[in-house]
Amino acid sequence: MRFMIALSALAASLGAPALAQDPVGYTPRPAVEVNHPEWAVNAAIYQINTRQFTDEGTFAAAAGQLPRLADMGIDIIWLMPVHPIGEVERKGTLGSPYSVRDYYGVNPEFGTLEDLRAFIDAAHALDMHVILDWVANHSAWDNPLVEQHPDWYSRDWRGEMQAVPGTDWSDVVDFDFSSPELREYMADVMAWWVEDVGVDGFRADVAGFVPLDFWEMLRTRLDAIKPVFMLAEWETRDHSHRAFDATYAWSWNNTLHDVAMGNADASALRSYYFYDQDNAWPQDAWRLTYVANHDQNAWVATQFDRFGDALESAIALSVVGEGMPMVYNGQEAGNTDMLEFFERDPIVWRDHPLNDHFTALFGLLEANTALWHGSAGGQMVPVETDHPAEVLSFVRSNGEDAVFAAFNFSADPVSVVLQDGPIEGVWARFSDGTSIDLAPGAEMRLPAWGHAIWVRGGGAPAASLNDR
Repeated sequence: MRFMIALSALAASLGAPALAQDPVGYTPRPAVEVNHPEWAVNAAIYQINTRQFTDEGTFAAAAGQLPRLADMGIDIIWLMPVHPIGEVERKGTLGSPYSVRDYYGVNPEFGTLEDLRAFIDAAHALDMHVILDWVANHSAWDNPLVEQHPDWYSRDWRGEMQAVPGTDWSDVVDFDFSSPELREYMADVMAWWVEDVGVDGFRADVAGFVPLDFWEMLRTRLDAIKPVFMLAEWETRDHSHRAFDATYAWSWNNTLHDVAMGNADASALRSYYFYDQDNAWPQDAWRLTYVANHDQNAWVATQFDRFGDALESAIALSVVGEGMPMVYNGQEAGNTDMLEFFERDPIVWRDHPLNDHFTALFGLLEANTALWHGSAGGQMVPVETDHPAEVLSFVRSNGEDAVFAAFNFSADPVSVVLQDGPIEGVWARFSDGTSIDLAPGAEMRLPAWGHAIWVRGGGAPAASLNDR
C-alpha cells in the first residue's frame, strides 16, 4: 500500500496523467469520445429526397432551393443516397436509392458528379454542410463487387448469397463485414467522398447491421481528413462513444405519437426525458428528434395523421427539448401526401404556416445557447405542475441563456399551476417579447395541444405558430 502511494506521488511529481494516479481505474472516463464539429453544436438537419424534392429531381434544381433552406435556419443537408441504382430485382420503375450499384458513382437521374460537387459548394457558400446517406450493409445485386469479390457477401444455409436476413429487401444483397478487404474498400470509398468530393459526413443506413468497430475505425480515419458529422440510423448509446455524433430517437417519435393519439399522456414523455435520457444516455450522445422522415412513407400515415392536433407542439418540442431536430423535405409546405418511394412523385410546394414555425424555432436554436446540443447546451430540468398527466414543462439553462417551455399534450385547455422548478424571475415570451415574473404558485393557461415558450438571454422574440 505504501509502495502504491509513493508511486502515485512520484507520478504526480513527474506530471503524469491523472489516470496514472488511479491505477485501479476509479477516475471516470468520458462516455463520449467523439469530437463533435463546432458547426454542428446548434445545427438543424434537413433531409432531401432528391428524386421528389423538385419538379426536375436533380442536384442542380435542388441547389436553387438552398438559399430558402438557409433562411429557414437549416445547417446540415442530408442527401438520400446519390449512387446509381441496381436494376436486378429492382423495385418499381426507378428502384430504391438504397440499392447501390456503384459506390463511386452518381445516379444519372439526379445529374453528374460535377453537379453534386456544385451543390456541395453552393451549400458551403451559405455556411451549410452536406452529409450523404451511406448504405454500407448491402449492395445491389448487379453491383460489380458481387462478381469481383463474392467472398465479401454473406451466405444462407445453402451457401448462396442472400438478401439481408429478416427483411423484405429483395433488391439488395447482404455484405459480410468479417472480410478485412471489404472494410478497407468501404473505408477507402467513404474517405474519397470526404476528401475529393467535399462531403461533410454521413448518415449511416441501418448502422446497427454493420459491426460497431468498423464505424469507430472509420470515424478516426475521416476525422484525420477534416471534422465530420456522423448520424447513425440506430438507437443505442454505444454508437455514440467513438463513432457517431447523433443516433435516432425512434423511442421519442413513437412516444410522442402515442401521446398525440391518446394512447399515453404527458407522463410518458417525462419518462423518456427524465428517466431514459437522463439516466441511461451520456449528455454528449446526441439523439435525432424528428417528426417525419422517408421511412414513414412506407409504414405510417402522414405527419398530420400521425400527430394530428399535436403536430405544431411536437415540432416545437423537437427543437427546445434535448435532441437534434430534423425536417423532412415538404414538412414546411404542409405536405399531406405520402411520397412514392420507387417512382417520381415531386413535392407540391406551397406557402404554409409551418415554414414560419420552423424558421422561428431554428432562429431560437441558433441564438439561445441553452438549446445547443449535448454539453454545449443545458440539460432539461422538470418543472412540476398540478396537471402532470396533461402538461410537460421544463427549463433548460447553461448559466448564460435559458428557456422555459410548457406543453399541454391533451385535447382540453388547462389552467396549470407551476409548483416546483428553476422558474423564478423574469422571462420574455418568445412570441412577442412580453415579460412575465414567475415563481412557484404562478398559474398559466395553455390551449388544447398548445405550448408556451419563454426565454432569457439569446433569442429575440419572433412569431411562432401556436405559441400563445
